[in-house]
Amino acid sequence: MAGGLAALLDDIAALAKLAAASVDDVGAAAGRASAKAAGVVIDDTAVTPRYVHGFTPDRELPIIRRIAVGSLRNKLLFILPAALLLSQFVPWLLTPILMVGGAYLSYEGAEKIWELVSGHAKEHTSVPAAAQGADTEKSMVGGAIRTDFILSAEIMVIALNEVADEPFVSRAIILAVVALGITALVYGVVALIVKMDDIGLHLAERRNGAVAATGRVLVRAMPKILSVLSTVGIVAMLWVGGHILLSGVDTLGWHAPYDLLHHLEEAVHGVPGVGGFLAWLVDTLGSALVGLVVGAVLVAVMHVIPRRKPAAAH
Repeated sequence: MAGGLAALLDDIAALAKLAAASVDDVGAAAGRASAKAAGVVIDDTAVTPRYVHGFTPDRELPIIRRIAVGSLRNKLLFILPAALLLSQFVPWLLTPILMVGGAYLSYEGAEKIWELVSGHAKEHTSVPAAAQGADTEKSMVGGAIRTDFILSAEIMVIALNEVADEPFVSRAIILAVVALGITALVYGVVALIVKMDDIGLHLAERRNGAVAATGRVLVRAMPKILSVLSTVGIVAMLWVGGHILLSGVDTLGWHAPYDLLHHLEEAVHGVPGVGGFLAWLVDTLGSALVGLVVGAVLVAVMHVIPRRKPAAAH
């Protein structure tokens, strides 16, 4: 009996070690998958604050909470099951779907640049949301959740592509962890960004001179931070979109573009001290350039050419 009990305890200990190792593996895989989707996460974080612009401060956090719940629902109830079924039965579709998402991100980034250069960005200026009526909040939340669906789908497919060789159950757990972690990260950061000016105002009212000065700096800095964040979001869209397209055409058999970028990386990688950074910079700039070119073509097809045709008709 004692021997049987000892053997049972040994088996339990072995299972516990195996479970712990599996948890570590899932955690590591989720970390890798999340890192691959970092560019889209930056974009998601940069895009979301505009949806609470114009609302009164007391409605900002509730709106962000509603968008975050909608984002989590998008990921767990719709995107995750579809992605798992896709990877299980038609895994060859992952690369084309990724490339469609990459083209969309490239288009979004190029469109924002075109709006800035052409002056069409001014057309999006609107009356503050707080003055537009009771249905505005519902409309803005719905629009944010729809936009989030596209970005969330891209995040989940990128993450899935990173762990496509894992068993089905592991894939499901990893993607659920990625969905929860990225949603918490994105909307936690968005909430902090949106409320930073209120935090600054609160600090500025303190009697302590250093604290008050810090608050005033925060209030003055927030418009600049939001502007920088918007620029980072545009660059991230072009970089991630271009990189997805380069990797996709390489996977599908056209190796020349990816090989060229890889050779350029190797050429600067050996520079003492800064070789790693230069290689990363070459990869980022090369990917962003590809994203910009593809995005510019799509912007021309969607916006520039249709506008010129009616003008030519007159």
